[in-house]
Amino acid sequence: MTDWRDDLAAAGELTPDVVRRILDAHGDRGRRAIEAVSESRVKQYRDFTVVVGHADEYVIEDGGCTCEDSTYNLEPDEPCWHALAVDIAERVDKVDHHDMWYSDVRDFL
Repeated sequence: MTDWRDDLAAAGELTPDVVRRILDAHGDRGRRAIEAVSESRVKQYRDFTVVVGHADEYVIEDGGCTCEDSTYNLEPDEPCWHALAVDIAERVDKVDHHDMWYSDVRDFL
């Protein structure tokens, strides 16, 4: 069976089958990731990709995330919902691109 990421990239959209596979593989984390993508909360800056959560913004770099769940609760090969959101958004062309440095933007937040 192919990974849902491969099928999502080939389809270029969240088909019912791919959504089911994401939810089967990742449960609530998958649901939250899909919601973040549908709400355009995956942002690409010049220096980082950021997912806007409900309480903070999280930097995703090389599949890793700055969130506490990723740091303390998940196995190293298990992605948090923020990292899943980036995986999904990149494959369905739903990353919100900003031609600025996140490090500069973050100073204003």
